[in-house]
Parts: sequence; structure tokens; C-alpha cells
Amino acid sequence: MVSQIESPTKTEVIYPDSDGQPMANNTEQFRWLVVIEQNLESLYADDPNVFIAGDLFWYPVEGNNKIFTAPDVMVALGRPKGKRLSYKQWEEGNLAPQVVFEILSPSNRQDEMDRKLVFYERYGVEEYYIYNPANNQLRSWLRGEAGLDLIESVDSWVSPRLGIRFDLSGEELQIYRPDGTPFLSYLEIEELLEQERQRAEQERQRAEQAAQRMGEMEELLRRYRDRFGDLPE
Repeated sequence: MVSQIESPTKTEVIYPDSDGQPMANNTEQFRWLVVIEQNLESLYADDPNVFIAGDLFWYPVEGNNKIFTAPDVMVALGRPKGKRLSYKQWEEGNLAPQVVFEILSPSNRQDEMDRKLVFYERYGVEEYYIYNPANNQLRSWLRGEAGLDLIESVDSWVSPRLGIRFDLSGEELQIYRPDGTPFLSYLEIEELLEQERQRAEQERQRAEQAAQRMGEMEELLRRYRDRFGDLPE
């Protein structure tokens, strides 16, 4: 009798979606992460094939859960919107996020940021932006023939992929959409919405007052006609 030796079962690789660390280490880092991520979401709201995420684990190599990072914000143009526990590149048409953002906090060490630069260069990022709110410094890299090249002058720089413009002329970074409107925080959007509500309410009240005045004039005209007849030609 010939017996067959069963091949060993392939061990399933688990890809964790959290490392137990907080998304941000301080309020400024969190504020900027949310501002960039949410404004990019709004910018591409009508495009079903742009995936944007904040603090999401990105695994570039199938079968290796030791190689990963979690950009503060990442943009994958050409990938569908939708919920994900992590970004497994081999399940995404092997498409790396083209644009990533990192927001610095005092806890970020230089060697940590150096490793991230190597990671992004190795695994296909095309544009890499690091913003430090503490000193209003923006550092940027753009992929060239030999890898990610440092952009020497970033003030008024326009992202080739996203079309957004970075302005460092003020006290803090201002980012503008391709149509020239600025990125806004949640609070700023709420303030603008409230101003618009007030303006709409004022317009409604003026319209009601105008309608009331018109009604009063029509009533006066009706009484005049009842008493004196139609106005002469």
C-alpha cells in the first residue's frame, strides 16, 4: 500500500489593523490630520475611484506582516472608496498610495522619519509631505528617476497629482484647492454655514416683508377702486 504524506497547511498570515498607539500625540497634530484628510475627502467626494484614509495601516508585501506603516494621511488614486481595516497593496491592484502626508509632533524622532522616507521611496509613493506645525515648516519630496527627490522650494508648490497648492506665507500652512478655495477646519466650515444660514434667513425675512408690503398696496388699490372706480387712463 502506498501512503501519501499530506502537505502541511499554509499558516494564515494575520495583518493587524492597530498597534495600540494613539492616532495623534497632541491637538495640533490631530487638527492637521483631520483638516487634510477631510478636505481631500471633500475634494474627491464625487470621484468613486479615489481612496483617502488617515492613520490606516499599509502593507505593501503579501505574506509579510512585519513590513507596514501608517501614514497620517494617504491618497490612492485609482482605488475605489470603501471601508478597509488596512490597505493591503496586493488586494488593491498592487497600487501604492501615490501621495502621503505626515504631521510632526515633538515625539517624532529623526530616525523614525528617516525610516518612513526609505519606506515610501522603496514602495512607490510619488509625493511625500511632512508638515511641522511647531515651526510652520513643510518638507516635500517628489519621485524622480532615482527615487524621491527633495523639493527645494515648497512655498506656493502645487501638487502634480492633487493640484492643491501649499502656501507658507502666513503664520501656519494654508492649502488651497485647484479652484483657489482654502482648506477649512470643521469649525471654520460650521461658521461659514452659520453665516449662510443667517444670510438665507435675512433674505427670507426681506422676501416676506416685500410680500407683505405688496399685499398692503394691493389692498389699498382694491379699496380705492371700490370707492372711486378704476383709475382713469
